[in-house]
Amino acid sequence: MKNVYCSLFGHDYRVSKVVTYHVKEYKCKNCKSEMTIDGNGKFIPLTPKFKEINSVLNRVHTRRLEKGQKLFLLNS
Repeated sequence: MKNVYCSLFGHDYRVSKVVTYHVKEYKCKNCKSEMTIDGNGKFIPLTPKFKEINSVLNRVHTRRLEKGQKLFLLNS
């Protein structure tokens, strides 16, 4: 029944995880299908390959932010 609703009215994607400022993971409220943004900015299905890419990207992004905060505190 959930897939019929999405087939008729379209998916209702909500942000499920923020990877970086411009990359996010989305999940449909009704059918639970998952999507993400690829390197070209296109909306694509979230495969295990892209889950791994997003986790690595999130880790790099977080470390870079922490490094910037440490440098800011040292210069203050």
